[in-house]
Amino acid sequence: MDDLPNDGATCTGLFEEKVDSQELFKGHFLHAFRDTVRLPSSALAKREYVVHPGAVMIIPLVEGDDGQVQIVLERQFRYPIGQVMIEFPAGKLDPGEDCFQCAQRELLEETGYSASHWAHAGVLHPVIAYSTEFIDIWFARGLRAGPQKLDDGEFLDVFTATFTQLLQWCAQGQVTDGKTLTGALWLQNVLSGAWQLEWQERVIP
Repeated sequence: MDDLPNDGATCTGLFEEKVDSQELFKGHFLHAFRDTVRLPSSALAKREYVVHPGAVMIIPLVEGDDGQVQIVLERQFRYPIGQVMIEFPAGKLDPGEDCFQCAQRELLEETGYSASHWAHAGVLHPVIAYSTEFIDIWFARGLRAGPQKLDDGEFLDVFTATFTQLLQWCAQGQVTDGKTLTGALWLQNVLSGAWQLEWQERVIP
C-alpha cells in the first residue's frame, strides 16, 4: 500500500485560514477560543477549540525474575464523567518543561517509581476536533519503588497487572480511556516485536 502523505505541498487544498479570534474562557490550564476561518471554498466558518499545554503518558514495565512483564497502572476518579478509570500514569506539562523531564516527574509523583531506562514511543492527539492537546508517549523500565509525591487533592490507586489482563479489560469495556487504549496498542506491538523502541539508560536521581 502506498504511503498516505499529509505534507503541506499535497494537502494545501484542505487548509483553513484564521481570519479572526475571540477568547471565550481562560482557566487554570485550559484556554478556549472561537475563531473565524476561511474554508478552502472561500466561505467563512466558526471553530471553537481549547488550547492545552500538552501532556505525557508513561507505560511503566516491571520485569520479573521469571521473565513475566507486569504493567504499572492507576485507578483515578474522573469528575467530568463521574467514573473511576483505569489509566497509564500521565500528566500535563508545566510551563517550559521538557517532555522527558515531565515523564520522569509524573512517574515519580503519581506512582513513586523511578526508572533507569526510557524509550520515546510517539505522540497522540486525543481530541483533534476541539483541542490542541498532544500526549507524548514514553516507555519506562528498570523501575525502583519509592514514595508517591501526589499533588494536593490528587488521589490515585496504583497497581500492577499483566498485559493479558489489560487486554481483557480493554476488550470488555472496562478500559475506555483513549490514551490508555492507545498505550495498549503500542505495548502489544512492542511485546510482539512488530514495533521497535530505542531504549536509553538514564541515571536515577
